[in-house]
Amino acid sequence: MKLNSGDDNNGFSSTNNVNREWVDNLSSSNDFVHYHTSLIDGEPFWISYYRTLISSDILHKDVLPYLQNQISLEELMSIIPIQEIIFTSDTDKIVQNMMNGYMAIQIHSHDQDCLLVNIANSKFRDIGIPTSEASAIGPQVGFIEELDTNINLIRKRLPISELIVKEMNVGKLSKTRVAVLYVEGIADQENINTVIQRIKEIQYDQIQDSSYISSMIEDNSNSLFPQSISTERSDRVSAGLTEGKIIIAVDGSPNLVILPVTFMESFIAMEDYSYTWIISNFFRIMRFVAVFISFLITPMYVAIMTYHYELIPARLLEPLVGSRATVPFPPFLEALFLELMIEMVKEAGIRLPLKIGQSLGVVGGIVIGQAVVEAGLTSNVLLIIVGLGTLASYTSPVYKLSNTVRFIKFPVIFLAAWLGLLGVFVCVIFTAIHLLRLTSLGRPYLSQYPLRITSFQDLWIRLPFSMQKYNPKTLRPQKQTKCVDNKKNPEPLNDFYE
Repeated sequence: MKLNSGDDNNGFSSTNNVNREWVDNLSSSNDFVHYHTSLIDGEPFWISYYRTLISSDILHKDVLPYLQNQISLEELMSIIPIQEIIFTSDTDKIVQNMMNGYMAIQIHSHDQDCLLVNIANSKFRDIGIPTSEASAIGPQVGFIEELDTNINLIRKRLPISELIVKEMNVGKLSKTRVAVLYVEGIADQENINTVIQRIKEIQYDQIQDSSYISSMIEDNSNSLFPQSISTERSDRVSAGLTEGKIIIAVDGSPNLVILPVTFMESFIAMEDYSYTWIISNFFRIMRFVAVFISFLITPMYVAIMTYHYELIPARLLEPLVGSRATVPFPPFLEALFLELMIEMVKEAGIRLPLKIGQSLGVVGGIVIGQAVVEAGLTSNVLLIIVGLGTLASYTSPVYKLSNTVRFIKFPVIFLAAWLGLLGVFVCVIFTAIHLLRLTSLGRPYLSQYPLRITSFQDLWIRLPFSMQKYNPKTLRPQKQTKCVDNKKNPEPLNDFYE
């Protein structure tokens, strides 16, 4: 075998250099291989590939044994036992496919015609449980960083021909594969066209994750609230597809994007469908209330302790005043210091290695919190309030909403220290107005505006499955119903039957 370097013409005349231009360009990289499989000059074959992108096992078992005879590329194409083979003379297509793990086969080094064989190294991590959306019961299958595997997981849940996948490459440099999935006959065609058009209009060098795509196609990129849901769960994706939602999957990202969404969907956990509808409603309402607690509890403490002592019950006033007797700071600085400390502990726990991060989160939070109280820098009542608000912020199944809630409380704390309860109410009204104006893929972000009957089937609350007969109207699905009236089940026999 003869290795071909960028400076070696291997006996070919300069008139053929134009046909070898892509070989010369790629040969500047040390992991590019281009060599002759025969010891006799003039005999086939010449092969080219990036050794860091291909599987050497497939190369030696399924390709090289068939390169022994003098046959045409068309005949070779029919005998190589690999499904993805392309016959082309397009230089750009040759280079692009080789960057994706294909190998190029030529009869002679100067030939334009080329056979591209997919021998890409497809080793990825095994399918595991969703790490950011864990559940005690229910399916435990999460997506990984490989696009084809993720689509395979979805097709296993929806083995129907109506499930359509539209692929495209996004990113001038990264050439990232992006797939748009929807169910034909259910998803609104306007939503489909909008998503595809917005993705095609993206002008950016590199796309590393699905979050890049979601932030670039959102209706309002300046909003703090997530206008799409990023999920690792295959069951959430399949459920969204059957209701008429659009799914965006990005190669290299384990998180798939669901569009369009509503604000209330951020409180829906797939675990809810594993319980009875009454228990599911209890947990869903609890999550909704917890977000308001996280959003308001610390600002309310600052406002009341600064301006509105009269709102504190008489029996509670003495413990509150006593706990702050040794604190040298006003309630605003006290709350701001403690909130920032909690956020720093959380960030440090995420950035550190797993075992160290867990120890820091538990031990560090307890030790630092106790030390701060004993030093008189903050009151023990505020420590309890901040801890409760932090716990409440993590009850949302959608992690992005948790980050939003934790961030919003800081400007509310500032206004509470400035205007008291008036500042808190101004923030609440401003947030409500913003949510009313916000849209997701052109659809209302707040599901109660305009009010839809379907919102009370499986959005605000979860009714029994027998009463969930219609797809959400906000999605404008082509198929309105998702179940038919079942015949009543026969009554079970009792001890007094004849």
